Amino acid sequence: MNLDFGIIPKYLPMFFRSIGVTMQVTLLSLLVGFVLAIPLTLCKISRSRILRGFAQFYTSIFRGVPQLVQLFLVYFAVPQLFAYKITALQAAVLAFGLNSAAFLSENLRGGVLGVDAGQKEAAQALGVSYPQMMWDIVFPQAIKSVLPSIINEIINLLKGTSLVATIGMVEIMRTAQLVMNATYRSFEPFLVAALIYYIIVTILNFIAKRIERKVRKSDQR
Repeated sequence: MNLDFGIIPKYLPMFFRSIGVTMQVTLLSLLVGFVLAIPLTLCKISRSRILRGFAQFYTSIFRGVPQLVQLFLVYFAVPQLFAYKITALQAAVLAFGLNSAAFLSENLRGGVLGVDAGQKEAAQALGVSYPQMMWDIVFPQAIKSVLPSIINEIINLLKGTSLVATIGMVEIMRTAQLVMNATYRSFEPFLVAALIYYIIVTILNFIAKRIERKVRKSDQR
């Protein structure tokens, strides 16, 4: 086998820096996704057909259009349509944040609908306002019930950030490409990239299981 992993140590600092870029895009996109997912969820459970229709249409767009196309639309269309020179980081966070909001809102919708109706009725009988009821009672329980789905969405978001290499961001995937160009070897750097993604996802899964166990213990008290 013609393998030479001796070329990798020289480029490890590049890979470590790229992990920071990947995590930055992931966390910022997740923040945007959650901020937008809450009003989207409220629209999906609203009595208004217009709001429900808008939310479902929004979700259908991001389900039906590939993420790479979404990223390109934001990165190339914004300067053309709005005369604003958007940075690669801004484009990535906006594109992935909008995409994440669509899927997170679906998860939250299922969680909200799964909350016992009696709790909502009891809160209303006690004079609790609708916003306070949703924020203090419904959403916390909804998030608990769909926590595994939310973790899966975070993992998918993390892996999806590999697409930002196409707009010039030097994240894990782009670093592997640069090492390949510099060394004329492809298998070794891409294997390192795969290993890095695997380690990060494994850590996320470990953290998620710890959180789920704590949530279950708190529910049993």
